[in-house]
Amino acid sequence: MNPRRLRTLAAASLARLFDQDTAFGRLAFVQVAMLAGDTLVTISLAGSLFFSISPDAAEGKVLLYLLLTVAPFAVVSPLLGPAIDASRGARRFIVFSAAAGRVVLCIFMAMSIHSLWLFPEAFCVLVLSKLYLVTRGALVPEMAEADQLQRHPQAPSEAPEPEAVPPTAVQEGFAGFNAQLTLLGTLAGFVISLPGIGLLKLLNASAVLVLAAMVFAVAAAGGLRLKVPPRHRTRHVENGEEVDDLDVTSYTIEDREVILGLTASATVRLTAGFLIFLIAFGLRRSHAPLWWYGLAFAATGVGALVGLYLVRRLRKVLSEQLLLTTSLAVIVVSAAGAAALGSLPAQAALAGMAGVAGAICQPSFDALTQRRIPPAAQGRVFARLAVRQQLAWVLGALIPVAISMPFVVGDSLIAAMAALSLGGYVAGRLVLVRAVA
Repeated sequence: MNPRRLRTLAAASLARLFDQDTAFGRLAFVQVAMLAGDTLVTISLAGSLFFSISPDAAEGKVLLYLLLTVAPFAVVSPLLGPAIDASRGARRFIVFSAAAGRVVLCIFMAMSIHSLWLFPEAFCVLVLSKLYLVTRGALVPEMAEADQLQRHPQAPSEAPEPEAVPPTAVQEGFAGFNAQLTLLGTLAGFVISLPGIGLLKLLNASAVLVLAAMVFAVAAAGGLRLKVPPRHRTRHVENGEEVDDLDVTSYTIEDREVILGLTASATVRLTAGFLIFLIAFGLRRSHAPLWWYGLAFAATGVGALVGLYLVRRLRKVLSEQLLLTTSLAVIVVSAAGAAALGSLPAQAALAGMAGVAGAICQPSFDALTQRRIPPAAQGRVFARLAVRQQLAWVLGALIPVAISMPFVVGDSLIAAMAALSLGGYVAGRLVLVRAVA
């Protein structure tokens, strides 16, 4: 990959961020602030739950933390998913509330960093974090539509229907929009991690949480500035009957392409969770220097940047389905190679390739869902899909936390799981293609 082209992509994404006259630019601003705040919360929790205690004690606290990461989705999916779909203005209010709530919670966490209150407070922070991510998925098509209407204003009777993909989305694809948002969030995480780690070393985890509260306050202000395009009454076919989009009260995910895509995306998330804790506890057991953690983290971040560059380039010639296939193949090959080498540098390289695969997979799956699910049902659908993806991540993370294993065994398991999922996904796609033909 040409680093110059990656810089060009980053420059284009930053140009969108700084263009606050556009709906997408305002969403990008919120994304940067939200992900920067999430990074600071992660740094503070890592400093208080993982590195500050013995490995045996860390495993127990990490298990509890993993359970807390699943529980928020149990709240977001059944209760708040329909609220996201209530109205387009409701989505803007939810983004503001998710940020403002975390301002308060981070302050409380800073005051109770060494008490048991930290866990319920962290749980609430995670609920709001997942709520924003789910709402963002439903906002991307709206922001594209708002910018299209701003460039080509029409009378209300002539306005394009929401389910019609805007020309800008046709040109770049929703995968491109999602990739730009993810890229900006990743860059924000890199930038904010420097002062975050500095505060953790110079002061303590509480100081990091105070900084996080300040960042989330900026995100809350940005959430109030999100543009909301007008909603037009449209209809779609559900279970053989024509249904008014504005009257949707329930929606069953029946699109087989989305269901198949979920299996691929969930596998990528599972292997990501598995690999994070395989490396973390493997390095602790081997008493590796602290800089190895930094190397693995940096490799993941660089891999994500490479993947985000590739997904926009590849989307011009490949469908979302083929991109999902590519992400699984990357994991199979890189995990098998790391198992064969069995060295610490191989683990860092695998972390980088996992970052590439994840950055290709998630924007592609989000775009597939945004394109095939009715706009009025996207909030609850994204909530349900997020539950299943996070369950897969936690399931993968639990394995190396609960069972100690060498890198070679762990890498072999990753390769095997990804290979099985790849075979199943390809077979399922062939069945769908033949059914359509």
